[in-house]
Amino acid sequence: MNEFSLFAHYFVALFIESAPWLLLGLLIAGVMHELVPVDILQKHMGSNSLSSITKAALIGAPLPLCSCGVIPAALGLRRSGASKSSTVSFLVATPETGVDSVSVSYALLGPVFAVVRPIAAILSAIYAGVLVKLFDKDEALAVENAPVQSDSCCNKQKTSCCETAEPSKSKSVSVWQKSLSVLSFASGKLLSDITFWLLLGLSMAALIQTFVPTDFLTQWGDGFVAMLVMALIGIPMYICATASTPIALGFLVAGLSPGAVLVFMLAGPATNVSTMGMIGKEMGKRTLALYLFAVVSAAMTLGYGLNLLWATMQWALPSSQINTHEHSAIEWLYYLSAFIMAALMLRNLLLKYAGSALRKSPTS
Repeated sequence: MNEFSLFAHYFVALFIESAPWLLLGLLIAGVMHELVPVDILQKHMGSNSLSSITKAALIGAPLPLCSCGVIPAALGLRRSGASKSSTVSFLVATPETGVDSVSVSYALLGPVFAVVRPIAAILSAIYAGVLVKLFDKDEALAVENAPVQSDSCCNKQKTSCCETAEPSKSKSVSVWQKSLSVLSFASGKLLSDITFWLLLGLSMAALIQTFVPTDFLTQWGDGFVAMLVMALIGIPMYICATASTPIALGFLVAGLSPGAVLVFMLAGPATNVSTMGMIGKEMGKRTLALYLFAVVSAAMTLGYGLNLLWATMQWALPSSQINTHEHSAIEWLYYLSAFIMAALMLRNLLLKYAGSALRKSPTS
């Protein structure tokens, strides 16, 4: 088997393995999008208390917002009166995990990461909020009705993630209409927003498994240097929690420790150039410095904790997760889910280019 065939084999295997869990996560995310309006978030995040910080983390963790989509949501919350500490807690927890990324984590990385990931995201978010509360006293905020800044990543990339920040409609709708809205958001807006990064993540994981020798990443060890390297790799990247999962699997297969991989999974989605720019502009450089310090230090501390727990419990690494369902009785479910996922991605791509062509065509 040549290298291209091996790469294709790993890519297809990863896609099939993650498809049913990704569909489940998208469906749950669609339901949450329809049932959790932004005004509820604003109600519980206005104060600078530990309770408000904790609520912000717990509310943000399961929400279907990516690293880009969280920016307009956080801006709306901040300008509606949310404290700095609560806004920072929301900004950390929301992109680091979500219902879709947890389901994909279970499929690719096993149950340990599926449980550890949301817990780590919530703990790091509360820690970040507390640091801001203690060392960057919140000033009175004049609530503005100004629109989201035009230099946000959503406006630059013209993705659909901004639409996830819109409040739910208050008017009464039927169960059928609500169900259609759930499916439309899950299979359309949300899937379109993560498709590129998900496929990029799967490709990078397949490339790592195909070309990266086992001793290349293990040279960094399991300690401080390995985790610092993963943090430095993750900080400038724009990658959502779901797309970071197959890359994390590639790192694990290549020999990196679970703790170092967790650092990447936390730091990557929580930090990118657009998020850092927004924090610096809206909340100040001190808040930005505290935000970055909190994300990196929490990720590395939790990484050390995971390595210790992994060694104590003697868990097996999830290197054999791929193709575990090859001969199982539910093999058809994985292939059917992969077909549905591929069809939805292709449909969204065709609709995107068809809409672009119509906009460019001269009006009659």
